[in-house]
Amino acid sequence: MSAPTQATVTASARIHAPAARLYGILADYRLHHPHIVPTEYVRRLEVEAGGVGEGTRTLVELRFLGTTRRVSHIIREPEPGRVLEEVDADGLSRTSFVVEPTDDGESSTVTIRTTFVVRAGLLGAIERVLVAAVLRRMYAKELVLLGDYATPPSHRPAAPTASAQGVY
Repeated sequence: MSAPTQATVTASARIHAPAARLYGILADYRLHHPHIVPTEYVRRLEVEAGGVGEGTRTLVELRFLGTTRRVSHIIREPEPGRVLEEVDADGLSRTSFVVEPTDDGESSTVTIRTTFVVRAGLLGAIERVLVAAVLRRMYAKELVLLGDYATPPSHRPAAPTASAQGVY
């Protein structure tokens, strides 16, 4: 029998907000972070200890591939202000949030990267593909929610408007 392997999923987006603001939202699990998680996947986010940054402990209830799973995370800050990590207490996954300011300082690139354990063999290959697909969708939504939450409405690009031209 083969040993389990690891898989990695990454998603990034440029968000029109300063890096410090974005990092502050990501690191604050009591006040801000709950507003940026896609509720179709994250059913509950409970802070068990701390609340902001290093040492925070959370319990997350995930709805994933038709099942509900409770995951305990320990929050780490390997590079405070730039890199935040959610480490699964069981050692099965690690998710990092990396916030990089862009040249103008008014926007930032945020990258979410998860490394997770999958079993070996055919079942592991299927698991890798399915989990990666769901995580990509979840992170795309989370990045949009982060951008919406971090960017005041007055700084958001104008939404396209419907035109009556050509409608009879």
